[in-house]
Amino acid sequence: MASWYERTILPKFLSCACSGPQMMRQRSRLVPRASGRVLELGVGMGLNLAFYDPARVTSVSGVDPAPELRAMAEAAPRPEGLPVEILPGVAEDLPFAADSFDSVVCTFTLCSVHSPEQALAEAMRVLRPGGRLFYCEHGLAPEADVARWQRRIEPVWKRLAGGCRLTRPIESLLEGAGFPTAGAECGFLPKVPRFAGWNVFGETAKG
Repeated sequence: MASWYERTILPKFLSCACSGPQMMRQRSRLVPRASGRVLELGVGMGLNLAFYDPARVTSVSGVDPAPELRAMAEAAPRPEGLPVEILPGVAEDLPFAADSFDSVVCTFTLCSVHSPEQALAEAMRVLRPGGRLFYCEHGLAPEADVARWQRRIEPVWKRLAGGCRLTRPIESLLEGAGFPTAGAECGFLPKVPRFAGWNVFGETAKG
């Protein structure tokens, strides 16, 4: 059962942390690229829903384990006429058949899932051949001094931020799951604390 903090404080903390101007700018750049039948891993508060292009997208299915966040996603703005379903579930065990989706969208999600390797394996499974993964994630910085601070801060940050890890090697995780990262945009987001600001952004296809 979720704690009082998880039910009442955490959704507000995440809303503030995940809806900052730089993060919303990245969402606005990435999400309109999705097309066809779309799965969103860790739909959270539904912050991406407003950016889907209904001329390109036939439906959006969003999965999240937290009922408080799913309720926020249900109420989140989205384009008129866009079919959206918000479902309980975890990224590591998706309730969908193989080859079900044309696009998978994963934004600031791999930091908090229990097993990013399994979550990406599931994304690969449910994507049709040639389907695309659209990703925007924060993770382990390549600069040694920043990475040291990330490791120091992470134990406390993880407790405050719903299990969010600061030190996951996003490019290595994607490559290990069979998603090439050639062409990914990598860098620190401006006006975001550097311990949380290393961003990996791009799209890749299932072979």
